[in-house]
Amino acid sequence: MDLQTELMHKLEAAEPEMIRIRRHLHAHPEISFHEVKTAAYIKAFYQNLDCTVTEYGEGYGFAVDIDSGHPGKKLALRADFDALAVQEDNELPFKSQNPGVMHACGHDAHTAYMMVLAKALIELKDQLKGSVRIIHQPAEEVSPGGAKGMLAAGVLTDVDNVLGVHVMTSMPTGSIGYHLNETQTGRGNFTITFTGKGGHASMPHLSNDAIVAGSYFVTALQTVVSRRIDPFDTASVTIGSFDGVGSFNAIKESVTLKGDVRIMKESTRTTVRHQIEQIAHGMEAMFGVHADIDYDDNYPVLFNDPTLTAQTIDSIKQAQLPEVTKIFDCGPQDPSEDFAYFAQDTPSTFFYVGCQTSDGANHPHHSPDFLMNEDALLIAGKAVGTATLNYLS
Repeated sequence: MDLQTELMHKLEAAEPEMIRIRRHLHAHPEISFHEVKTAAYIKAFYQNLDCTVTEYGEGYGFAVDIDSGHPGKKLALRADFDALAVQEDNELPFKSQNPGVMHACGHDAHTAYMMVLAKALIELKDQLKGSVRIIHQPAEEVSPGGAKGMLAAGVLTDVDNVLGVHVMTSMPTGSIGYHLNETQTGRGNFTITFTGKGGHASMPHLSNDAIVAGSYFVTALQTVVSRRIDPFDTASVTIGSFDGVGSFNAIKESVTLKGDVRIMKESTRTTVRHQIEQIAHGMEAMFGVHADIDYDDNYPVLFNDPTLTAQTIDSIKQAQLPEVTKIFDCGPQDPSEDFAYFAQDTPSTFFYVGCQTSDGANHPHHSPDFLMNEDALLIAGKAVGTATLNYLS
């Protein structure tokens, strides 16, 4: 039996274990930077396995090193394990037991398939070349993200390349999506507080109305993308919160707005930020208010190394995995992802495993009714395992 066949058989036999782990994690989610029990659960899995576990960073991230003892490259495989501050609206036997917290993005699935794949690679490590570093990363969802701290602590020291995947409810189960070069948007967030002068609604001339200034700001923001960004570039600016609650007969002294920025080129990031700040300062002159701006440029554009991505996808195609029905270029993806920090540091590739439910219903990521087809666990394990063997050989 060749090594590829042996690994696939191990993963097939361990599919129930993948599902059991995923359901345990789903029932016990923890939000970013608070994944105490989750990290302990994952570490315990490796306790009696022939590998080395090392913590990286000040959070709960760690890596598992699988050394074949033979010369060769070092490939890192990354899986994230944080959940979201979302109240689950599903009736499942493994529904979240933590109120207001839910694995609504599939990170429980990423961790479950990766743990079982790591175990199989450990059992086969004498037949490998080089080494594999399994990166179990916390806090993907919240800036500054868990990847940044792990990088600063040296998690990619001596690593040649990094590979990661994300399950996608927008893609049919059985499909694998990929893209070359710029693949997921970069992200920024901002909070702006406009402070004017409050007063009585019957005497507006004695006040500087912060709500009016904030409203004009929201309207003016619509020109950032439509009039300052090349139509062939990608950018979006969204105001997700406008805190202007007050009384019907009182003019608000201050309002706070929170916004989101997405870009597909790092060069666009500077243009968008400059325009937002310029418009905010324009409101100061126009309405006699003060604008306090807190701008956080965080996740970079995720760049897929074209050579590594082509090699990875070709290896999966050649393996002709029976569970995989379609492999396609899915184009750039709208969400942002802190795997981008790894890709910024070391040539990497990030691809997608479809996990749409069998009825084809829409259960989107980050929604209270997020649902995934658990068949995707084995598909992810087989795809990443195949790419790993091909890379090390």
